[in-house]
Amino acid sequence: MKLPGLPTAIDERFLEHRRRSSSLAGIITAAGALIVFEYRLLTTSVVSWDLLAVGVAFVVIKLSVLLWYRLHD
Repeated sequence: MKLPGLPTAIDERFLEHRRRSSSLAGIITAAGALIVFEYRLLTTSVVSWDLLAVGVAFVVIKLSVLLWYRLHD
């Protein structure tokens, strides 16, 4: 399928791969932030609020988008 306005080297497979890789990168980054938060909490008893905020923000956004698509699809 040819997409209007995009070069011929970019097709729907490229766009789908980009979407999947971006989603996976976001999930891994948020999981990493939560793992580092837990590690710092358990080893040094230091609460890294910035890492916790990143992890919680990811969870809230992911569940909000999931609910939005479920209700509007």
